[in-house]
Amino acid sequence: ATKVAGASLTDHRIVVLGAGSAAIGVADMIRTALVEEGLSEEEAADRFWFVDIDGLLVNSRTDLTPEQRVYARDDEEVRQWGADAPDLARVVGEVRPTVLIGLSTAHGAFTEEIVRTMAAACDRPVILPLSNPTSNAEADPADLARWTDGRALIAAGSPFPPLKVDGREVPVAQANNVYVFPAVGLAVAACRATRVTDRMLVAAARAVGDCAVRARTDGAPPPLPPL
Repeated sequence: ATKVAGASLTDHRIVVLGAGSAAIGVADMIRTALVEEGLSEEEAADRFWFVDIDGLLVNSRTDLTPEQRVYARDDEEVRQWGADAPDLARVVGEVRPTVLIGLSTAHGAFTEEIVRTMAAACDRPVILPLSNPTSNAEADPADLARWTDGRALIAAGSPFPPLKVDGREVPVAQANNVYVFPAVGLAVAACRATRVTDRMLVAAARAVGDCAVRARTDGAPPPLPPL
């Protein structure tokens, strides 16, 4: 999706709602890709802002795991915003992210106000409500498309019906392990690999993106290729 959005991966500002193992795992993989593109580990981590039920992850919080603390922000940064423990709406308003990822299981957390604030500062916002099942999704893709005037690049973690765009149906991409895990399993068996590294999974993700670009028919390519 970052290729489709017309920006280098290293240029993105990524806000993540949810800070559990799934959210941290997704960020770790993106961070690996950022390092491959030339950033240091610290610079790559600095592209993220994490928000959980208690607000933004900051260094002064005592409830963070070592994995979460990698992404904690400096308290001075937040003090300049004039807010204590800013929530998602405040973080989006201050950061103006280009990518918004939901792995919180908080249904409807991506509100119209939050999405419109993001879209006002970003030509092609990437919005990924990845919580599942559908009842836990942070937003309905149809709402996201309407609130961004059709500019958002959307992939969900649950199945949603196609969107109606200019009189045609546009399928909603579902970000799912089925794109990568079976192929990696086959490759491991075929070459008798003894381990699977983060870089292998990043290479697989890049290959999925290349498949999406090749699958374009008219207009922008989809964030994910058809299964």
